[in-house]
Amino acid sequence: MSGEEEENAAELKIGDEFLKAKCLMNCEVAIILDHKYEQLQQTSDDPMNQVSQVFEKSLQYVKRFSRYKNPDAVRQVREILSRYQLAEFELCVLGNLCPETVEEAIAMVPSIKTRGRAHDDEAIEKMLNDLSLIKKFE
Repeated sequence: MSGEEEENAAELKIGDEFLKAKCLMNCEVAIILDHKYEQLQQTSDDPMNQVSQVFEKSLQYVKRFSRYKNPDAVRQVREILSRYQLAEFELCVLGNLCPETVEEAIAMVPSIKTRGRAHDDEAIEKMLNDLSLIKKFE
């Protein structure tokens, strides 16, 4: 972004490098780190020698703050949110924080109402209901 343009997440002005980047929800990172941890355990006699403290703390963090634990549920969450043509940033915020009401969703991600493809309250409500069903049956 140029120096004159100010970043504003509410309007999804977060810089091209972030708009084009692939974002991951905490639950997706947990799956990746868990898989890597299992690989390290299988390849070492003492797996704790292979795992750095940063890796361990990162794994604990994403597991603690992951709203979805089941890999199938994680995949479904991404599929549902992708249907609404959200930016990666928006998708991950909604997937991580799991708002329960339209008002919460808009407060967390104002750009879902303000951008060119702004969603009406009914579409946001449907999206949140779909997410809550996944959580309920997980």
